[in-house]
This record gives sequence, structure tokens and C-alpha cells, in this order.
Amino acid sequence: MTGEQPFLRIPPFPGAKVRSLVRPRRAPPEALDDHEIDRLIEEVGRLRVADAYWQPRPEPDEALPPRSDLRERFRKEAECIEYVDPFTNELMSFAEAVRLCGFWRQLIDSNRQIGAAVGFAFWKRPTAAPLLWNGMDGPRFTSRIKDIDFSGCIAVWKSRTAPSLLEQLERSGAQLIEVEDGFIRSAGLGADCVPPLSIVVDRLGAHFDPSHPSELEQLIENGPFPGDLLDRARRLRELIVASGVGKYGRDFGAVERRGGVKQHVLVAGQVEDDRAVMASLGPVKTNIDLLRRVRAARPDAYVIYKPHPDVEAGHRAGSLSDQECLHFADEIVRDASVTSLIDMADEVHVISSLAGFEALLRGKRVTTYGTPFYAGWDLTDDLGPAVHRRSARRSIDELVAAVLLLYPRYLDPVTGLPCPPEVLIRRLAEATVDQRQGIVVQLRRLQGRWKKRLAQVGLG
Repeated sequence: MTGEQPFLRIPPFPGAKVRSLVRPRRAPPEALDDHEIDRLIEEVGRLRVADAYWQPRPEPDEALPPRSDLRERFRKEAECIEYVDPFTNELMSFAEAVRLCGFWRQLIDSNRQIGAAVGFAFWKRPTAAPLLWNGMDGPRFTSRIKDIDFSGCIAVWKSRTAPSLLEQLERSGAQLIEVEDGFIRSAGLGADCVPPLSIVVDRLGAHFDPSHPSELEQLIENGPFPGDLLDRARRLRELIVASGVGKYGRDFGAVERRGGVKQHVLVAGQVEDDRAVMASLGPVKTNIDLLRRVRAARPDAYVIYKPHPDVEAGHRAGSLSDQECLHFADEIVRDASVTSLIDMADEVHVISSLAGFEALLRGKRVTTYGTPFYAGWDLTDDLGPAVHRRSARRSIDELVAAVLLLYPRYLDPVTGLPCPPEVLIRRLAEATVDQRQGIVVQLRRLQGRWKKRLAQVGLG
């Protein structure tokens, strides 16, 4: 093996901190007969992960060498090296290493046509780059129309793209691919400039806009959901609940039920000018209207209002005075995490908040007043307009399979490599995500506090 590259390799993802899947062999290799080696060769061919498999090449050039040569190469490698899982540092079989490389190949193939990325703040680019990498030198992050290559697709973070530039892009006829934060995002707020460790990429449109189809909606509607995928979804759901992980990281801690024997209803506030709220088809668009509707529907319940963390941080619209809230709610809770409040509550009411999905994971009754992506599948009490495209009836694990396993992309903060969701959940649960506050995060938090104070004295 001296001077020769291992057959299976980690693609050179931007920012990757781990570069190799192998180490010198420490134990005697298992004996492999021709039948077993041929089965592995077939799997390599099916997943197309031979040698520098990340580079875009014509399909005919991806043919494997003659079978006898590969048998000899596999046996030679087995004598010298062993494969190591980059996320756990545990030994992997050759077959497991093949499947991991296939996972990376599938991600890279989905990015082949992306030539530019627009609307990505500079602090988001380092974590987004490996998840959008096309195997060569893309995508190119830019905010200038003259720097965009219109021969390929353009990944767009629409809410952070200047309206004039977005209008030019839409007029150009180029295929725009929507990018947004993932559902398990980070160990901190996006509004505080904490970069995302998960994104979603949708060629049809924003997953939160029910006025048109999205790739997520089609995944939920059409599946398929084989048994092994549903088993994995169930284990993932159980891991998330047991670890206390939510969108912005991990938080445990019991919350006291102050309402005695009354039903406890959690109302999750939202950012009122967020695209997910504005795109909602329901009549409820403001936090005060949501509270009013909940109190009317649950007159005898103990209603708890949880303001959205971005609003509380002073960055976004939707702030309510205590007096306004307590006209309808029994309590305002700011310090406890939304996951701990969900655990305590009997019901969760939302416009379209992700808190509703997190409540479904935890077996809670959820009422929606808007039209979030998780509504319309017979899992929620929906008071907003029906989306007639959503005709399937789904189990919670079918929903989890689509929403958390098939749709998003995840980045391991330790290795810098794209990873399965289980890896990121464990990193967040084990607090191995670097949560040090850089200067951008510190300044952003200071700015939020000042904006909030100015608003309170009527100057915001």
C-alpha cells in the first residue's frame, strides 16, 4: 500500500477536519472468500464510490476495473489497513465504509448543478459550503449579479437576499433552489449569528409555504417508507426526546405546573414578519391574535405563553407587553426552554411554529392555526385551511422519516463532514458543539439588547 491511495476515501469537503477513513491495521484481517469480495464489489458499483468518486465524470468512465484486479486490491488493502468511522473513531467493516461513501456521493451528486449561492451571510458560509459542495470548486457565494454563473442552478436564501437582486434572479429564468435552516439547527440562535449545522434544500419551493408544492411535502405524501427506514426514524425520535434536543440545541429541566389540575396549554410565539407566518394560509398572523383564539378555545385551561427567542433577543418583530399577554395567558415563561415546556404541557397551540413538530415528537396534542409542513397528515388538530395536496394519513415515524432523515442535510461540528442526523443529535446532546461566543455573536447579542430597550421606551 506504500504510496497508493486507499480504495475508499473521504471527499475533500471544504473545511473538513478529518481527511482519512483508514489507519494501519492493528489486528489480523478477516478472511474474505471470492463470493464475499464479489458482493462488496457489486455494492461499490451500485453506489459508485470507486477511487475519486466525488469528481464529476461521464458515467461510462465510472466503470470498475476488471473483477480479478479488484479482488487482488481488496485483499492487499485488508492486510495493511482497517477502516475507521470518522464520527465515532470506531472500526468499520468495508461494507459500512462503502455505505458511508455512498451517503457522501449522493449528497455531492445532488449539488452537481449548483454553481452559485446567493443570500448567505458570511457567518453561514463555512457550515453551508460542505453541504452544498459539488465535488469541484462550487458553489460560489456572492451577493452581486455580475458574479453569478447562470449556466447552472442558483441556491438562494431568499429571506436574506436583497429584493432588487431577487427580482433580477427571478426574471433571469434560472432555476432557483431554496435554502433554509434545518429543523435541528445549532447550539444557539440564528438571529445571534450562530451558524447553522443543518440546512434544507428544496428545488420546488419553501417547505413552509403551502401555496405550492415542496420536495418535503411530496416526500411526506408519497414516501415510500420501508420498514428499516421507519425503525431508524423511531430510534431517532426516541434519541431526540431522551436527549432533550430541540432546534437550538439541548436543554433539560423540569418546569413546574403552576395551574394545578387544569389542562396546561402552551402557546408558542413566533416572529410575526417571518416568511413562515406570512405564507401561512390561516387568518391568524399575530401573536396576540393567537393568544386570543387559544383563550376562546380553552377558557378553563392554564395558558402559558412562550415568546419566540429571536423576538426576546430583540432582533425580530412580534414582541408583546406583559399586559397584552396576561389579558389572555395565565403565565409568560421566558427562561425555560421550549422543549421543557412541551414536556410539561398537555397541549401545544401554534400558528406554524416548529414547536408544534417538536411537540408531536413528544406525543403531545398539537393544534395549528396556520398551515405548517406537519399539518394535514392526520397528526394535528388543524384550524387553518386544508391543503388538498396532502391526502395521505401518516404515522409520526413516517413524518419523522421524511422531515428529519430524508429531507435535511447535517454537518458534524467536530469533523467538519456532512453526517447523518444521529451524529449531530449526539454532538448536541453531549455538548461537544463549540459554543464559544465569537465577536460577531457578542456584538449581535448586544445589538439585540439595545433594540429591545429602545422599543420598550418607545424609540424603536
